[in-house]
Amino acid sequence: MKKFLIGLLAATTLATTAQAQAQPQGPAAAAPAAPTCAQRHDGDPAMWVARDDDTTIYLFGTFHLLDGCIDWFNDEVREAFDRSNELVMEIVLPDNPAEIQQAMMPLVTRYAVDPQGRKLSDRLSPDQYRALNAALASVGAPAGAFDNFEPWFVNMTLASVMAQRLGMTGEHGAEAVLKRAAAGRNMTIGAVETIEGQIQMFDGLSDEAQLAMLRETLDDMDEMQQVLPRMTAVWRTGDEAGLDRMMNEGLSGNADLRRALLGARNEAWAEWIDERMDRPGVVFMAVGAGHLSGSDSVQSFLARRDIRTERVPNQTPNR
Repeated sequence: MKKFLIGLLAATTLATTAQAQAQPQGPAAAAPAAPTCAQRHDGDPAMWVARDDDTTIYLFGTFHLLDGCIDWFNDEVREAFDRSNELVMEIVLPDNPAEIQQAMMPLVTRYAVDPQGRKLSDRLSPDQYRALNAALASVGAPAGAFDNFEPWFVNMTLASVMAQRLGMTGEHGAEAVLKRAAAGRNMTIGAVETIEGQIQMFDGLSDEAQLAMLRETLDDMDEMQQVLPRMTAVWRTGDEAGLDRMMNEGLSGNADLRRALLGARNEAWAEWIDERMDRPGVVFMAVGAGHLSGSDSVQSFLARRDIRTERVPNQTPNR
């Protein structure tokens, strides 16, 4: 399960909610503050399209947490978005972080607190527990604040903390950018999943798998910080094969986890697309880039339903 969190950040939106949980409550800004970028990069993330006589569905692979220094919402992506009258994402989050906190609070109580009352301080090595508290201290959490939570939730929080250290936030993430643009055009905005559904997916993992992932994350914190920029570079250049290699590395050795995180969801989304193709319109579907690569991608499940997808060519060279 090496680099599991890298796969996680490309495959689920929940890391953005973990960041919102850590923010102080207050009025939501209309848009995020402009980032300070040492260098700006042109982006050409991968996108596919499925068509029939009266329906077009674009499949755009997102990265949920970004630093705002990649110019990706342009060229073929912008053109496809501007042609669309409906935006569909994994889940739809409130704009205000305080509202996200309010929505998450009962779900955290229901799913994230260890039902057996076990403490992470008793389940991790002393070094791992110190690494955990040091990482969480960077977002103002006192030592032991996460002691009673299940490993999956702590792992999710660490993913957001590591991304935030690199300036990567949900405010600059692809979904937030697309949602603001859609609201400005009064587009229909929908989702194929719910926050609770994504939480149930992780909560349903075995206790042994959750704890193993958390231990590995804590042992490899420094490496994770180095890999995240490499993964965003793979994303921005539309390197589908490179993304698949990183996802395979992140989820290798755990077929059940890959099925839960990717395969089962991709199959369900392919069914949703199949049904949506029966109604006319142009849909811009934006989901984690990890769902659009590999043998169990959304496109693979669509092919089994005899729905053909084509890669949308880039208008500008990657750089």
